[in-house]
Amino acid sequence: MRDHLGVETQRQWSDKAIARTTPCLLGLFSIVTLLATRLSCHANLQVSAAAWYRKQRPTFADTLAAVRQQLWREQGFLTSRHASKPAKLRPALRDGIVHALCYAA
Repeated sequence: MRDHLGVETQRQWSDKAIARTTPCLLGLFSIVTLLATRLSCHANLQVSAAAWYRKQRPTFADTLAAVRQQLWREQGFLTSRHASKPAKLRPALRDGIVHALCYAA
C-alpha cells in the first residue's frame, strides 16, 4: 500500500495494531476516491496550486477537500438554537472560509 498509494508508515508499534488500521485506511481511501469520482462527473475538482508548484491533476488532498466540501454543503451549516438572528455571510466569504476549512480539517 505504501509503494502504490504513498501511505506513510503508521505510528503503531505492534503488528496487530498495524493489521487493524491498514485495512481501515485503505477502506477510507477507497470511499473518498469513489465519492470524488461521482463528484467529478458533475463538476471538475479544484486543484490547489502554489506559486512555486503547479499540478496537472488533483492530489488526494484536493480530492478529500472536495468530498468534505460536498458533504458540508449537503448538511448545511448548523447554527446555535440560542442565537436570535444569525448574521449571514456574503456567499464569496462563506465559500472562501469553507474552502480553507476543507483543506485544514
